[in-house]
Amino acid sequence: MICITVAPTSRTLAKVDILNAMRYADIVEVALDHLVKEPDVKDLLEGWEKPIIISCRRKEDGGQWDGSESDRMTLLRQAIVAGPAYIELDLDIASRIPRFGKTQRVICFTSMDRPVRDIDSIFDEAAQAQADVVKFCWPTPTLDDAWPLLSAVSQKRRLPIVGIGLGPADRTFSLLGRKYGSPWIYAALEKGMEAFSGQATVFDLDEIYHWREIDRNSTFIAVAGFGETPTMTTRIFNHAFKLLGANVRCLPLQIGDLSMLKKMLEILKVRAILASGPSGGQLLPLADHIDEQDRKSQYVDLLLKKDESWSGYNTLWRSGLMALEGTLSGGAATGPRPLDKHNILVLGNGPVGASIAYAVTQRKGIVSICGPNDKVSQKIAQELQCRFVPYQNLYDTLSDVIVIADKGLVCGTKAGAVNPSVFRPNQTVLDVSDPPLEHPLFTEARERGCRVVEPSKVYTDQLQMQFKALAGRDLPMEAFAKALSE
Repeated sequence: MICITVAPTSRTLAKVDILNAMRYADIVEVALDHLVKEPDVKDLLEGWEKPIIISCRRKEDGGQWDGSESDRMTLLRQAIVAGPAYIELDLDIASRIPRFGKTQRVICFTSMDRPVRDIDSIFDEAAQAQADVVKFCWPTPTLDDAWPLLSAVSQKRRLPIVGIGLGPADRTFSLLGRKYGSPWIYAALEKGMEAFSGQATVFDLDEIYHWREIDRNSTFIAVAGFGETPTMTTRIFNHAFKLLGANVRCLPLQIGDLSMLKKMLEILKVRAILASGPSGGQLLPLADHIDEQDRKSQYVDLLLKKDESWSGYNTLWRSGLMALEGTLSGGAATGPRPLDKHNILVLGNGPVGASIAYAVTQRKGIVSICGPNDKVSQKIAQELQCRFVPYQNLYDTLSDVIVIADKGLVCGTKAGAVNPSVFRPNQTVLDVSDPPLEHPLFTEARERGCRVVEPSKVYTDQLQMQFKALAGRDLPMEAFAKALSE
């Protein structure tokens, strides 16, 4: 089930908010702490077929209540008498508010500033306070921070657990909570109505993650990060798995400490990880087996669990190189090495730039490395035995091809930025900074008459390689159409 929280400020419009939430939710939580005037809870509860949770949170717990604690407890007691399906009570006050009627008690423990590790003692305390459901809420910026919550919900306990991971990683918990049997998960009704920054909307959970189809038998593929590119990949792959009738879905997660990641993925039965951007360099140490070329590129964007070990692959340099060579050769087989003797300038500091630079050197291109951080550029150039161009000499460097390989590059005329005057009409420009997104420098290159290799082409080829490795089948093109139409 899905629970949508509404936090009305007006008693007059409160029922409108509840009505709108009821259309999409299985349970609606009504937060009384935002109301300007004291509510008539009995009136708010009348006429609804779906269950309602009543809550009233203090500011230190993420709410807006600014009255006294005595008045808040009085309001909660009055709310219980009105007979909601559930009442949410903070763990520290639950023992002072007795059970009444058929209202079930959601005993909540909140920590707004840091994750909590001692789940068991808190759970036992909530059980002693006559909890029917135990709720946890704390920041989950990475998988490490969310792990105690995920571990708790994945184990069989005498009372059900629900939870909210503050931040975008709440999606990780929500999808795993769905798989492991949490009685409900939380979502916002729409953008602008989130209970906390980064919370998924009910439409996100439906259209991107297909949460209603997840069950105990579902298999997850981890997708690193919560940006536009990881979300687009998730959307496309989830459509593809659905079209093929596979009980597989993508699980977004923010990678933290690598030392425990393999163990966490094993417990969660996650057997593949997809990465993009800088995450590809971060995941490299996890690969137990990796092709020599991919190892030298220092970048992996696909990790697959095979038997008891992880194999790493770099699909970005392959798809980027394929798209670039196809453009330079006009799509025809004009020779075995279209990059041979071309002067290629790789712009950027980071694993993506190093990866594509390595790939071009294998095709006998004449590679130069340049980025805002000269020390990093020089190190990459030394490792790959190619030319290092100091950043101040960027505009004096002749090149046939420019590769934009760092989404952190700034386009402009200010100090430290890349001036688009670096592009000339006779050049070919490839953008692998964050496919399928287009870097502002790439837009400038197109407008200045350069021959361009679209990042969407690189992205399409990359996804096809990754999906084939994951599913053993071709990626249905219909999945692209469905994802883009949304």
